[in-house]
Amino acid sequence: MNKKDKLLTVLAIVFFACLCCLVLFPVLAGFLASFRPGRELIRHGLSINLDFSTMTLDNYKYLFSWNADSKKYFLWFKNSAVLTLLTVGLTLMICYFVAYGLTMYEYKLKNILFFLVIATMMVPFEILMLPLYQEMIDLSLINTVAGVILPGVCSASTIFFFRQYMVSLPKELLDAGRVDGATEFGICVKIMLPITKPAFAAMAILCAMGSWNNMLWPMLVYRDARRFTLPIGLNTLLTPYGNNYDLLIAGSMFAILPVLIVFLCFQRYFIEGMTVGAVKG
Repeated sequence: MNKKDKLLTVLAIVFFACLCCLVLFPVLAGFLASFRPGRELIRHGLSINLDFSTMTLDNYKYLFSWNADSKKYFLWFKNSAVLTLLTVGLTLMICYFVAYGLTMYEYKLKNILFFLVIATMMVPFEILMLPLYQEMIDLSLINTVAGVILPGVCSASTIFFFRQYMVSLPKELLDAGRVDGATEFGICVKIMLPITKPAFAAMAILCAMGSWNNMLWPMLVYRDARRFTLPIGLNTLLTPYGNNYDLLIAGSMFAILPVLIVFLCFQRYFIEGMTVGAVKG
């Protein structure tokens, strides 16, 4: 490497190191705050100063002590877990079949249909929010799990990702399956689906993160406090009449674990799925 390339490499490393610190700062500050009493957070705010005299495990002991507040927390946790599993499963399967039909077959209006799917990505959710809410009222799906899941199970971004992945797959596999006597559905499920595992893994992580952290739409649909998800429930801990920072900070840090576990389990496939098609030839 010449001097110019070395300089650019050093500058890139410094830039991304600074960017990494900016991203990790709030996570580290929240993690340290979870070991301090709530009154310390109110008094001094978030910081990364290590003051061991104020650090304690009382917040986590309170979280797992199975009192009235922790029972509500784990109810919210269960609601979020169920909602995320259903959302991820339905979204991946529906979007896979849609993308398969838009990629593997040739028919009239194919490109127009794909364009219409992509066009929905240009519309902000805030514009669709009120019509979707009215639709859920008309379908009597308010305060139900279906009302939260159904508007997002056919995600345009997930369809687009699956299609881009499938474009790189050889269509000769379909002909080979037909020669062997497989049905079209059998080819789709038994031949093509297994070789799209990287795409499924990448989308599973992104869909799980989106569903787990989703707050706006579930807050509009749910009216029963027993159905609240984790983001909504944690938000209710901040009220004009009192703030439960002890449970809020510890619960927020504990809520990171499920998404972190999902990423660690699928990270190998995630990298492969996100980089497919980047290099051709």
